[in-house]
Amino acid sequence: MDFNELFKLSYRAINANRLRSFLTMLGIVIGVFAIILLVSIGTGLQTFITNQIAGLGSNLIFVIPGRIGGARTPGGVVSNKLVVADAKTLQLKLKSLANVAPVVSQITTVKYKNRENKGTTIFGTTSNYPKIVQNATIERGSFFSKSQEQSGARSAVIGQTVLNNLFYSQNPIGKRFFIGNNIYTVLGVINKRGAVFGIDQDNVVIIPLSAAQRQFGLTHVNTIFISVNSSSSVSRVKEQTKKILLGHLTEDDFTIQTAESTLSIVSNITNILSIALGGIAAISLLVGGIGVANIMLVSVTERTREIGLRKALGAKRSDILKQFLLEAIMLSLTGGIIGIILGLFGSIVLARFLVSQVTLWSVFIAFGFSVVVGIVFGMAPAIRASKLSPIEALRYE
Repeated sequence: MDFNELFKLSYRAINANRLRSFLTMLGIVIGVFAIILLVSIGTGLQTFITNQIAGLGSNLIFVIPGRIGGARTPGGVVSNKLVVADAKTLQLKLKSLANVAPVVSQITTVKYKNRENKGTTIFGTTSNYPKIVQNATIERGSFFSKSQEQSGARSAVIGQTVLNNLFYSQNPIGKRFFIGNNIYTVLGVINKRGAVFGIDQDNVVIIPLSAAQRQFGLTHVNTIFISVNSSSSVSRVKEQTKKILLGHLTEDDFTIQTAESTLSIVSNITNILSIALGGIAAISLLVGGIGVANIMLVSVTERTREIGLRKALGAKRSDILKQFLLEAIMLSLTGGIIGIILGLFGSIVLARFLVSQVTLWSVFIAFGFSVVVGIVFGMAPAIRASKLSPIEALRYE
């Protein structure tokens, strides 16, 4: 029996029970859809975070409080022993090799006239911050100067969210607004940076370090950014930074990370996340495969007399095997194609709200899985159908 005849017979059998065929494919559709959608979330997250970290600068080193996996307070909170003086010491001793910018932060509400913007992150830092952190470029206006920083001037650079919510996208340069009970003057606006893990990076206000310390009573720093002048000196500066800080701190008091090491850690985490999400989705595909096997076994039972008649008319065992296997594969392939289409569409819609990125390999894997499911779970029913005795099959009621 040639393939065209087998295909026509299989198609007729599937079309004869449309509802049952649809329900059989539904498990495959959901499985393939889930694989593409979940893997696209993991891949999109990895790409987005990688771009964000890369945007900080390849020569960037940052020092954060506490040691990863190291000492913590009894409540599980990282003990912060980094102070502004540490940043000043690093700047003094690394002057010929790098630039240093400490950052303190506080979350509060900012106001302008009768408008307010809640949950705004206030960054207190030094005037060389834009030179160190590459993704903090000024879109309009200017950053505060060294003299303004040293005098503790109440000058501010705002993010896009603050601009939109307080000033309705009008030119805010020179306008005055409230941070707490203190009035600040807008000097500039930072370029749009988006969100990471749902945290809006544009809902920020950057003010001079001395002004932030005075207003919020902050002495400890959240991060010390170090921009190395040459990429070949990153390792050297990292070691010198460690040596300087160990002069009065312990190894449990701080962690030094480079952009490269952070990218490696993030890549490992997101790869594991993508595999885990794909594995979870594959379970639903496995359930769909069991559904295919179950329905095909029912189909064999229902069509016992048909099988007996075909064998009596000269159909070979291999013909019966091929027909039922082809039916299972057709169901799986159709479900896989529908699942891929829905997965691609779902990823496009999801990209409006979250980060997602469809990869070609995830589509191939999902499609390959649907083919394998059709072959594996269709084989047992096909073998059973091919082994039926024509005499016993014709007697079946």
